[in-house]
Amino acid sequence: MKLNFQKDLLPHLLGILLFYLIVVLYFSPMVFDGKIIFQGDILQWEGSAKAVLDHRANTGEQALWTNSMFGGMPAYFISLEFPGDITNALISALTLGLPHPINGLFFGMLGMYILLLSFGVRPVFAIGGAIAFSFNTYNLLSLEAGHNAKIWAVCLIPLILAGIHLAFERKRILGAALLALGLLLQLKFNHLQITYYTLIISVIYVLVRMVFDWKKEGIPGLSKTIGFLVLGAILAVGGNLGRLATALEYSPYSTRGNTTLETKSSGLDRDYAFGWSNGKLETLTLIIPDFYGGGSNTPLSKDSASEKALRAQGIDAAQINGFLQGAPTYWGDQPFTGGPIYGSVILVFLAVLGIWAAPKESLITFGVIIVLSVMLSWGKNLAWFNYLLFDILPGYNKFRAVSMALGMTLFAIPVLGMISLERLVKKNDLKPLLYAGGIVGGLTLILAVASGAFFRFEGAGDAGLPEWLISAIKADRKAMLSASAWKSFAFVAVAVGLIYFHLKGKISDLILGLALIALITLDIWTINRRYLNNESFQGNPSRQFFAETPAEKSIASDQGYFRVLPLSEGLTQGARTAYRFNSLGGYHGAKLRRYQDLVENQLQPELEAFIAKAQEGTFDWEGTGVMNMLNTKYLIAGTEANGVFENPMANGAAWVPAEILPVGTNNEEIERLGEINTKTQATLNSQEFGQIPAGSGQVTLTSTSPNEMKYQASMTQGGLAVFSEIHYPKGWTATIDGKEAPILRVNYLLRGLEIPAGDHEVVFTFAPSSYYATKTPMVIFQYLILVTLFAGVYFTYKESNASA
Repeated sequence: MKLNFQKDLLPHLLGILLFYLIVVLYFSPMVFDGKIIFQGDILQWEGSAKAVLDHRANTGEQALWTNSMFGGMPAYFISLEFPGDITNALISALTLGLPHPINGLFFGMLGMYILLLSFGVRPVFAIGGAIAFSFNTYNLLSLEAGHNAKIWAVCLIPLILAGIHLAFERKRILGAALLALGLLLQLKFNHLQITYYTLIISVIYVLVRMVFDWKKEGIPGLSKTIGFLVLGAILAVGGNLGRLATALEYSPYSTRGNTTLETKSSGLDRDYAFGWSNGKLETLTLIIPDFYGGGSNTPLSKDSASEKALRAQGIDAAQINGFLQGAPTYWGDQPFTGGPIYGSVILVFLAVLGIWAAPKESLITFGVIIVLSVMLSWGKNLAWFNYLLFDILPGYNKFRAVSMALGMTLFAIPVLGMISLERLVKKNDLKPLLYAGGIVGGLTLILAVASGAFFRFEGAGDAGLPEWLISAIKADRKAMLSASAWKSFAFVAVAVGLIYFHLKGKISDLILGLALIALITLDIWTINRRYLNNESFQGNPSRQFFAETPAEKSIASDQGYFRVLPLSEGLTQGARTAYRFNSLGGYHGAKLRRYQDLVENQLQPELEAFIAKAQEGTFDWEGTGVMNMLNTKYLIAGTEANGVFENPMANGAAWVPAEILPVGTNNEEIERLGEINTKTQATLNSQEFGQIPAGSGQVTLTSTSPNEMKYQASMTQGGLAVFSEIHYPKGWTATIDGKEAPILRVNYLLRGLEIPAGDHEVVFTFAPSSYYATKTPMVIFQYLILVTLFAGVYFTYKESNASA
């Protein structure tokens, strides 16, 4: 079959060009001026990763352990690279060299376009659906927050499902290859919660197809399809073997894994997991973005009710402007939000159209995904359902922020919507158009004219404000809802009119498609620009964020080995300090479980008690035994040099306690930590490690790097030595004069070693087999995926020629 350029290639090339231009134009400050989005989470990541990146740049070696946060932890989830890994090159080629992370949005459009084409949607319709999916506010708000891995993981869902769909359409090799490619990249970005949601989507699709196809295909045909898909999944897993092996090895010891304290349960705490639960009515932001007032701090205009009320009270103009720039307009159920979840009311209207117009199996598949994902996003607001899943669904209790399930919703709506539009146009049936337009348009119209009759517009942000200002804010919230509803009604009305005229033969397919593309783009573009605009870009935000303070400069003059605790960040709320020093705290969603236990049960209460006494003028360094054992030499209480406080009682890098206190449980051990002198006493779980004698002597740190620490021990009496390093049971080995010795866990989470009398060299080395044994196989699997992809394209083209 000879390819017709104008018919077979040009529409796709124009679509890809449009996707590229949309990304380039929206993010022009990044593309043309080299500016960067101010992303809070990415700045925190940069702080946590600085030591790892520097070690890689200076030595060419991968730092598998980092001492820069939480006293030390594996670097697997911070920055991990494998020699020969081709995924970065693949991403660069597939996204035409666009910079990270906005290249993910381009790939999301490309993947959704491929998916819609595989369902038989014509290119001009598929382009509109692709734009709506990738540029929904969920993705743009996540981008501003710095959730780059999440955006990429979400944007890979369409390609993964396209592979599954093509396999069921008897393009099994190509389908398996696309599944393998999409899943390879999604697993690379290591956002397991989105991968979990992807699995839910895939299972729903496969189950529905099996129900519809089993008579037509029979068990052998379906088994063959499933076999190819399993092969594709195996290739993707193999292409991430190192990442998955290190993650699986670490997971049981992280806050997402098994409990250590006998009084706690495994997984995340239920209240923590469901802290960000979408309100039931908040789902209406899918059609009316300002239904709940936009974001938690939304700018109001100078003619707003709040501005008038403030001016009437004689408030200073500067104060009025400050309030208006961050007004508490949000009145929904979540603690706070960056903005609404919205992907164009036009797509919701088209999805509703599917109730009457879509093929039955598509309606069931994507309808179930939409309903289920919305129910999951409600979290604690649908407790009977979501708490049950949290308790019984394998692995589900490892995740938090259940409102993230709306990523599935915003994936399924464009797919169902454009499939429905395609079927409607082919059937030329007016009734579904009128039904769907009446439902969605009618709802927006009712809320536009009568929202005040249904809602009181009260929000958590009202607390502490005077009644006169609360009344004004309520009026502004009502006005925002009404204006937003009118806008949505207008978009629906225009879309209905365009489709109507097409069905009546007044406009062509191309005009309809181009008009819908323009409407959809205008709709989501104008909403997104409120939250991510030119003011979101900076020349170099990290330069300002990490600029050295006089306090840090004074600490940097100390060339010793120690840890630092910044009081402004606390123990779990920031990683800026990790940019320069080994920090006692940090910022990470999967810190070691034992460290979190220590924070909750000892470190935080100890720190609070110390601060309370310090405010009274007493620096009780002897009362900070847990901080001392973690070698916390400096506390930072301000940016100036006089804001640094040196701890004279820090235990140092290693010491030999005079007394060993045996304990039998983790609970007992962590409780004893608050009672003992950590310099002269140490706890040891005798049930796990037996009886170890106390010794005497000195242990001195001689060299340190992320993967290796060396000490010189001079023991006058053999016995236990304690090291101010975090105990992690996987990958670390210890040698005494070259002979391996068992590493003990003392003081709940520190390393201990029984050292004989005399002078000895002690070396701790971190060389986990989960990394070293998987490097080469992982790269081989990646190349196999490329071979499968080329084979799939070849055989699909060959079959097309044969059937022509």
